Amino acid sequence: MKWVLSTGVALLLLACTAPVQGQLGSWELGINYPQDNEDVPFSVGTNGGVAIQFFVNNEELVDIGVEFDYEIPFGGEADGPESETIGAGDNKSFTLTVSGIDVWSHAADSKEEFTISATLVSRAGLPISLPGEGQEAGGELKIPTIYSLEVDISDPIGPMNAGTDVILTVTVTNKGNVQDKAGEVEVSDNCPLLTTDNGLDSLMTSNIGSGQSTEANLIATASESHPRRNCKIEVSVSSNGAMNSGGSEIADDDTTVTVEPPLDEPEENNNPDDSSDPVEVVSSSLPAPGIATLICALAIAALASPRRY
Repeated sequence: MKWVLSTGVALLLLACTAPVQGQLGSWELGINYPQDNEDVPFSVGTNGGVAIQFFVNNEELVDIGVEFDYEIPFGGEADGPESETIGAGDNKSFTLTVSGIDVWSHAADSKEEFTISATLVSRAGLPISLPGEGQEAGGELKIPTIYSLEVDISDPIGPMNAGTDVILTVTVTNKGNVQDKAGEVEVSDNCPLLTTDNGLDSLMTSNIGSGQSTEANLIATASESHPRRNCKIEVSVSSNGAMNSGGSEIADDDTTVTVEPPLDEPEENNNPDDSSDPVEVVSSSLPAPGIATLICALAIAALASPRRY
């Protein structure tokens, strides 16, 4: 009898010390993945942010309290709930907002994992004395492909004269996070007597790495009859990568060229009515004769004159 009693007490104690979660049910942390597929990453926007929906499903017979923690890649910042209470039999959804990712400094389509952690801290409003059980859920964040070109036209050193030309350097810089090149180049101006060459066509043949630049020269020529005028020259460049992706990304810049009348021809005769020959004036540095010297010269001349008889 003592053996039977001891066995019964042991079984009773074992039942009383069974895990509470097994008696009350279970809870689950989950994420709403894109296309309901955990292998599909969340795409970060060009503003460096993305919203992630997640949930806690409480199948226990009492309400539970959980605390959340987040690990965000690419130097991003997390804005989500710190702690929440989920009622018995309830499924509660939350939003984790990720921001502050510098998508321009990461290569296109780069992927890294994020993690959401939930730790059980209370049941039925009573804190759990021992460290509570925890769960983790995660996924991937993907950097978007960004096509972005920047155009810069050098300003002319000074005005140009009609009948001459000026050389302008055009620089195209890839500000995106993927290799690109100029798809189309357009040059326009507001002076009908000003022409430009096709020197910028070479821009469409050069691949430009992320953060790299390429340049070409544009020659603008003013007609000999071009009047005095300020001419605005504008260059626009479209992204070849954006065009191939079905989008449109155009960059432009402009400068002003001042056109002056042609240089004057040197004139051979400023006064055509004056037909007289030029008079050559010779000056002397000898002193002018005084009165006394003149009288003496006349007297000597008179004495030297021959006499007639």
